[in-house]
Amino acid sequence: MNKKCGYVAIIGRPNVGKSTLLNHLIGEKVSIISPKAQTTRHTILGIKTEDHSQTIYIDTPGIHGEERAAMNRYMNRLATGVITDADVIVFMIEATRWQPDDEVVLEKLVHATQPVILAINKIDLLKDKTRLLPLIDRIKERLGFSDIIPISVSKNNNIDALQKIIVNHLPEGDFLFPADTVTDKTLLFQVAECVREKLIRLTAQEIPYSTTVVIESLQEDEKIVHINALIWVEREGQKSIVIGQDGERLKKIGTSARLDLEKMLHKKVFLRLWVKVKDDWTNNERLLQDRMN
Repeated sequence: MNKKCGYVAIIGRPNVGKSTLLNHLIGEKVSIISPKAQTTRHTILGIKTEDHSQTIYIDTPGIHGEERAAMNRYMNRLATGVITDADVIVFMIEATRWQPDDEVVLEKLVHATQPVILAINKIDLLKDKTRLLPLIDRIKERLGFSDIIPISVSKNNNIDALQKIIVNHLPEGDFLFPADTVTDKTLLFQVAECVREKLIRLTAQEIPYSTTVVIESLQEDEKIVHINALIWVEREGQKSIVIGQDGERLKKIGTSARLDLEKMLHKKVFLRLWVKVKDDWTNNERLLQDRMN
């Protein structure tokens, strides 16, 4: 049997479940997740290698209509940039609702020449499945999908079936990554994302979009990993919120991140966190390039 290998872009609006789907497809946590929209800021590769196929998934930031800040424009460019380069596209929507940002994504896909698979997530929440039919009919008129599949990422339903459909559409070719590789991201990137995930989960709604995490040093010996991480915010008030009263919130962020990092690194971790103000960094294109790549 000939080998198959190709890039698969997972595309959709913010907070539709793309990162969770990637983690399920790979079988490991390679992309951070949270209940808050626009958690993913990067294109992240998750690589699944089987006997005769290597599927290189690209998790993308959620495509959205509003582009008020440079960060929003930057994330939209990242997400739409992979559409032309991917061998297969998975367009992910929710069974329970169709939003204006879904329409934005659909518009960007109407001229796609590669196979586009419609993955309808959260099908377990829809009691009357026939309610989907008018939506499917309407968007099928705009875009000819190669396949349409209902899934539930949270219940892990139909994920294997989706993987098989994707592999069927992959082009023939040699593997591009060693068989034991699960992501292209560096250890420093993964550590920074782990801290940022906890920061997102433990702060108020407006804070996560004004923060980023930079790993200033990572030193490893036989028994322990020493990590110094810097959290950037845009204003002094945000710094106070991240730190919390008597430093309690920052301690919680650090403790939660440390526990996950110890599982990731299989060693004890000593994690130091600092918070620094960098005015309006999310509207600075050059800083975004430096801090988000």
